[in-house]
Amino acid sequence: MDWNFQTAEGLSAALRAGEVTSAELTDEAIARIERDDKEINAVCLPDFDRARAAARDADQARARGEDRPLLGIPVTVKESYDVAGLPTTWGMPPHRNFVPAEDAVQVSRLKAAGAVVLGKTNVPFGLQDIQSFNEIYGTTNNPWDHGRTSGGSSGGSAAALASGFGALSIGSDLAGSLRTPAHFCGIYAHKPTLGLAASRGMVPPPGPALPVEQDLAVVGPMARTARDLTLLLDVMAGPDPLTLGVAHDVKLPPARHERLCDFRVLVLEEHPFIPTGSAVRAGVNRVADALIDEGARVERHSPLLPDLTEAAMLYRQLLFSGSAARFPVDAYEELQARAAQLSADDQSLDAAVLRGMVFSHRDWLQANSRRELHRHGWRQFFAEFDAVVCPITPTPAFPHDHNPDPRERRIDIDGVEYPYFDQLVWAGLATMPGLPATAIPAGRSPEGLPVGVQLIGPMFEDRTPLRLAELLEQKIGGFQASK
Repeated sequence: MDWNFQTAEGLSAALRAGEVTSAELTDEAIARIERDDKEINAVCLPDFDRARAAARDADQARARGEDRPLLGIPVTVKESYDVAGLPTTWGMPPHRNFVPAEDAVQVSRLKAAGAVVLGKTNVPFGLQDIQSFNEIYGTTNNPWDHGRTSGGSSGGSAAALASGFGALSIGSDLAGSLRTPAHFCGIYAHKPTLGLAASRGMVPPPGPALPVEQDLAVVGPMARTARDLTLLLDVMAGPDPLTLGVAHDVKLPPARHERLCDFRVLVLEEHPFIPTGSAVRAGVNRVADALIDEGARVERHSPLLPDLTEAAMLYRQLLFSGSAARFPVDAYEELQARAAQLSADDQSLDAAVLRGMVFSHRDWLQANSRRELHRHGWRQFFAEFDAVVCPITPTPAFPHDHNPDPRERRIDIDGVEYPYFDQLVWAGLATMPGLPATAIPAGRSPEGLPVGVQLIGPMFEDRTPLRLAELLEQKIGGFQASK
């Protein structure tokens, strides 16, 4: 049997039944990587010797009667996570020789759960792109079309899963970095509620790896099925043992419903700042039709929905205020001069970005106060609804575009070009208020490219969108191998 595309849940059952060993699974995964990754370039840092040793240890542990959640399961890890003994570069050449001495907290949790780490997966420079390419490790190609991107910044992990390189992977998400690669590669990913999963050791090199509370960014699971997402989230969830973990345990509430017919869902396909391409619109409507067919309550409009225009503006301001904080003084002063020349009437996304880049602390606090109003609006919304179904980006995976100035890049939506980073507005819908969002496959474009949608749920009720994802997988299908 070819085990490489089996689910983690299925592999665990086979390991328990003695149908296969972890050593055999690991050898098969390594053989597939060595055979196919020359074209995909997903696994940028193989760690095969230690993986084989970990697999032998897993088999010995199982022989002693142990049974942990991921015991013996081959997985990959996004390059941005610290793994002791392997470089952590974030794709930045000055840090190509930085090797951390300790594992990130999530890598430690994977290993404690018994996972076998095959290696690390490729990322964009500084994790700051919707594609995954850098000078150190090169370009990761989409398994469905090598001339297109696998997404970013967890593009290596998504491509690895779509190619059968391990059963699970872990990534991170600030601007759709879990959800966009999942959408482009036809797999599943979950952006957890902000703060649900500790992120220590997922920090730009050379560190230090401190237990910092992130403003927008999260770490999360990637898989080929919705049930595997839940399995991996259960391993990842929980506060940092150095801080809140001293006094708190996590107990996520159960999903609100167990049947599709009981869900109350708002379906969105239009955004005020950017159109939705026909292929993605079809994916959204395929999910909507499946929900209606099962008797779910599906609405297209609600006065309870927080304002999408203000949400996008707030998101861009908060996102870019963080990125500009590390700019050199001269570059920051140039931004200040440009921002001062903006007209007060300019309420474009580009203006929001520029203003956000030069936020004072007072400006940031005011923006954060508006964010809290949005969070309260979402609480009221989720008293009447259980989930939102909407796009992740306006298009399927686009052709590689390595223009060194992202401001000159464009995204083609049904033949019309739009600014490259405007496509982030859909990712920001969940990121700005810190809501959980599950990316699921929702069909194929006319060219045969994967199309995904996201299911956004109530804060700290991550099991609700995950359960909805599982039920939709049963209804409309899920991952399909590209080869």
